[in-house]
Amino acid sequence: MYLGIDFGTSGARACVMAPGGQIEDMVRLEFGELTPDEAAASWSEVLFNLIAQVPAGLRRRLLALAVDGTSATVLACNEALETVYPPLLYNDARAVDAAMTIRRAAGAAHPAAAATSGLAKVLWLKNNLGQNRARLYLNQADWLSALLSGRAASDYHNALKMGVDLETGQWPDWVTYLADIDTLPLPVKPGTALALLERPRARSLGINPDCLVRAGTTDSIAAFLAAGLSQPGEAVTSLGTTLVLKLLSKTRVDAGEYGVYSHWFGRYWLAGGASNAGGGVLRQHFSDAELVALSADIEVESDTGLDYYPLPRKGERFPVNDPELAPRLEPRPASRAEFLQGMLEGLANIEARGYSVLAQLGATPAHSVYTAGGGARNDAWTRIRARHLRVPVARAGEQEACYGAARLAFFGSGLFPGGSDD
Repeated sequence: MYLGIDFGTSGARACVMAPGGQIEDMVRLEFGELTPDEAAASWSEVLFNLIAQVPAGLRRRLLALAVDGTSATVLACNEALETVYPPLLYNDARAVDAAMTIRRAAGAAHPAAAATSGLAKVLWLKNNLGQNRARLYLNQADWLSALLSGRAASDYHNALKMGVDLETGQWPDWVTYLADIDTLPLPVKPGTALALLERPRARSLGINPDCLVRAGTTDSIAAFLAAGLSQPGEAVTSLGTTLVLKLLSKTRVDAGEYGVYSHWFGRYWLAGGASNAGGGVLRQHFSDAELVALSADIEVESDTGLDYYPLPRKGERFPVNDPELAPRLEPRPASRAEFLQGMLEGLANIEARGYSVLAQLGATPAHSVYTAGGGARNDAWTRIRARHLRVPVARAGEQEACYGAARLAFFGSGLFPGGSDD
């Protein structure tokens, strides 16, 4: 059996997959909104409790596992992998000065040049930790995998925003100059065999002692892997707290001014970006019950004419990278159903604009879009999106990122077209 573990923004889920791809078990634990001071301890507790919830018979049969986590969530650690400062979360944008330093070294278009990037957070931490200087800086998935394997490494997907050179698979000279290579994890292909699960950990969790820990990926790429897509022009939109677009492309595109970057995907590239808009802003205005009830009253074939840009707060990353962009949710109609429809149309416009920007930059145009995440269950939203995107839109056969992580645990780096397994 193969275990995939997904850490999102509000909870974690684990999936046990058989070699034929069948899901044998799936468990979930919510951790909700955490303060930075609570985050690391809560994540490690959830990680072990989540695994412990997998039936004992399946745990004893695990041959490999892989973990995905939120991109550019960075932890400063000592040699024992204990955090010496609260984690800087994926949307933390305090590292403005560090981002300017990176832009001077790598150019404004580099994925690490944003204030929310992993490398910008590393530089901020180095400048602000004082006597509590870290021995190692790790992304969330890197850290969780290291807790299980004892080996600190970073897959290319998580390492991208820390500045890894995807042509060489190494930290470039300008990154080692700014950050010190001794404080950065070894970059490896996603799915690379890291080590066997540490023996004491395997015993305490009741896991097969020969279970291999593989390098993981980001949560949005794990959702793409769950869909099982392999042809350029196929895309996955993850409708979770945020709106994440991933498009398989023959060509690599990177454009910092649009928040666009490309991930390694074997002989292809996975181009895309992440908007701050998404399900999170919907939950600021509607309960889950309201979303279901009001969606049934929406006239999906006609537009409201409301020109909304539904952000949860000031600041956007993609399809425009503007930390000062303010939410636009006026005028407010009397009907709650119409207000919801206007927000769904605004989210669909952001998605359509995102795929249009990718094509304009030279990526393979999207010819089909599959949907993952909680928003995929909303039929009204799906029909509105299809009208705006003008390509077929369907729910992914398997939508859970933890299933994508389980596929990564099984296939290793051979999961990627032209990638080699170890």
